[in-house]
Amino acid sequence: MRHTITDDLVQTQREWTATYRRLALQPGRTALRRRLLHLSRILAGERLTPAEKAELRRRAQGEA
Repeated sequence: MRHTITDDLVQTQREWTATYRRLALQPGRTALRRRLLHLSRILAGERLTPAEKAELRRRAQGEA
């Protein structure tokens, strides 16, 4: 079954990346860790194939 990568999912990946980067600069921030975990659960729940995950990351970075 092919998964459709929606604009909402691309936005979630963008938010995940931004939150991850902020947490790297500000370690120990509980709110950022919680946000990252929340976004990770959303992305993990999509059950994407490795190729779909790569496509999602490309689209989130604006490459596709």
